[in-house]
Amino acid sequence: MPLPIEDYALIGNSRTAALVGRDGSIDWFCTPRFDSPACFAALLGTRDNGRWQIAPQHRVRTTHRRYREQTLILETEFDTAEGRVRLIDCMPLWPDRTDIVRIVEGVRGRVPMRMEYIVRCGYGTVVPWVRRVEGALLATAGPDSLELRSEVEPHGKDFTTVATFAVARGQRFRFVLTHFPSHEQRPLPIDPDAAVDMTERAWHAWCGRCTYNGRWPDAVTRSLITLKALTYAPTGGIVAAATTSLPEQIGGTRNWDYRYCWPRDATFTLYALLLAGYRDEASAWRQWLLRAAAGRPQDLQIVYGVAGERDLTELAIPWLPGYENSAPVRMGNAAAQQRQFDVYGEVIDALCLARNAGLDPDANTWRLERALVDFVAANWNKPDNGIWEVRGEQRHFTHSKVMAWVAVDRAIKEAEEGKLRAPLARWRKLRSTMHAQICRRGFDPNLSTFVQYYGAKEVDASLLLIPLVGFLPPSDARVRGTLAAVRRELTVDGLVARYGNAPALDGLPAGEGMFLPCSFWLVDNLALAGRRAAAEKLFERLLALRNDVGLLAEEYDPRAKRQLGNFPQALTHVALINTARNLSRSGGPSEHRSRRTKGRPPNG
Repeated sequence: MPLPIEDYALIGNSRTAALVGRDGSIDWFCTPRFDSPACFAALLGTRDNGRWQIAPQHRVRTTHRRYREQTLILETEFDTAEGRVRLIDCMPLWPDRTDIVRIVEGVRGRVPMRMEYIVRCGYGTVVPWVRRVEGALLATAGPDSLELRSEVEPHGKDFTTVATFAVARGQRFRFVLTHFPSHEQRPLPIDPDAAVDMTERAWHAWCGRCTYNGRWPDAVTRSLITLKALTYAPTGGIVAAATTSLPEQIGGTRNWDYRYCWPRDATFTLYALLLAGYRDEASAWRQWLLRAAAGRPQDLQIVYGVAGERDLTELAIPWLPGYENSAPVRMGNAAAQQRQFDVYGEVIDALCLARNAGLDPDANTWRLERALVDFVAANWNKPDNGIWEVRGEQRHFTHSKVMAWVAVDRAIKEAEEGKLRAPLARWRKLRSTMHAQICRRGFDPNLSTFVQYYGAKEVDASLLLIPLVGFLPPSDARVRGTLAAVRRELTVDGLVARYGNAPALDGLPAGEGMFLPCSFWLVDNLALAGRRAAAEKLFERLLALRNDVGLLAEEYDPRAKRQLGNFPQALTHVALINTARNLSRSGGPSEHRSRRTKGRPPNG
């Protein structure tokens, strides 16, 4: 069985990533990209689906983990009856190669250790051809080769590579795993100690650019490092998570592939990067967004591959039983073919923010935005699948209509402030028409709340975005009523569910955890409403849900006290960054966006 989700930590090199468990086992590793087939897939199956474990041979009494300060270098200390040993894990930030460096370091006594190395390519099903070549162990399967170099002598047993050794105080044993295309020459060996030192300096230099100076620097810095680790450096795309198919309910079927990029997250992500001083990363994310959105407006997708790929055909992987038997395991994401109008608002709002921040606007960007607005004008009255990508009947979701309004509203402001050519009279009339319809059909006066979709009697956590995007001010009675309804109907122990799971609505069996990004949106709403003490109390509650190394998944089960969903989740950490900024001082992202303030966004 895999470990609880929160018992994993992330290492990465801004092209791919691996999950390391508290037991010293790397149970998930896709290479050469985030969305490549996994060669260690025990996370979604068993050890026979591939893993790489280095751990004490005998019983571990206690385990303590930490990241080195302001880095993604993981240190795990195992305390045993024989002594204490430290395992150092990292992925060096080389621009042109992928390595995992593991160093075993004796701290106290003399500890017997064991390494178990099981490579299974193709998501845990392909046993590679393994051979010794010039002191290294080379595993090849189809397009991929993995070379393992170590300072201990391994041997094969039942299609598994194992080694035993003992480490005394002051001793170090080094291991390096290198991936390369099987048709290319083997890369030159690296010095593992030098690689760790270089990686530490690189992360310190990157963190040194951070301009956040609020009250929660450690939590914000860790979230920024996580966001950087989930960035595909060659294109600037940011994946939603490093994993696929970690369940939203243990044993359930809500298991999705999140190793892709969602334009829906664009504006939140830009705020997080810009307000922390990372303009280069923000610019790269904007450029990725522009390339992905290029083409006919009707072809705009809600999710793309890390390089902007459009074909994300969803398939089940039948030989993997799933995390704690949560099946099916999926690769690809069928939501890429859904119709969701909120994405048009997010894309235009992000481009508007980028322009206000001075991220090199050009005429081509404005032509794209005009085309997108024209498409929204002709289609916004149609039903869609909504922000939660429901797989049931398309409906007139209130949030989708609000974000369609955002698309027109932001385009008007850009044209007004930048003196850009646009049919402003027609757009202003459209904006007023949209606003009036949403307030008439999306609000239920008998319930004193906006509702999930036109004619519904239920609320939806996406309605928390109504004041955050500036559709109505937080002081509006309809917004206050909606906030009260969400808290009354969708919260458990202060945490927010996306909506009441109804198979008739989303076409899926009911059941999932509390959605952490929505819980941060609730904090933002409370702060905008002037309820600062309640906002800070809930924020501290959310921070307490992080695991021992500061990471958060997509969801949380407050009864079982477990993290759920894909891990670590970029949108959750983006929401943490923005909410910390909102609470640290006035003029944060939610205030800037909700007031639709003219000019540049607030400084870091």
